[in-house]
Amino acid sequence: MALKQDLALTELQEQIVRFYHHNPFVEYLHIDVVPELGGGVHLELRVDEYHTNLYGIVHGGVLMTMADTAMGAACLACNKKVVTLELGTDFMHSVPLTTCVRTRAKVLHDGRQTMACECEIINDEGKIFAKSHATFYVLGKFVEEPEEY
Repeated sequence: MALKQDLALTELQEQIVRFYHHNPFVEYLHIDVVPELGGGVHLELRVDEYHTNLYGIVHGGVLMTMADTAMGAACLACNKKVVTLELGTDFMHSVPLTTCVRTRAKVLHDGRQTMACECEIINDEGKIFAKSHATFYVLGKFVEEPEEY
């Protein structure tokens, strides 16, 4: 799951990647923010021992963090800075050590004050390990557009 080197990033994608690169928790978990052709981003994670619980599978909090961050990034791609109001996750399958997972998030409601999103945590074959839904409060614009004269 590597980023294609010839992908020309939009200014908004560059801002989103930079934004999450400076997020200490995302960096601590070694979650990669990967731009997509459509202008958005997805997250990728190769499961290591420090992501697992006592059962040797990924801790649910790691998957919830990925989903929350991916849905927040989907909101940023709409140029809205948000904070999470509510987050729920259904876990379908355990994620074993060394598995590569990625997010597939989308905005369901893009309102002035709130946004609603959903996210799937999947592998390269499309197997769904977890599905999340969340409501976000809109703080304002992510990137201020320059004023026109």
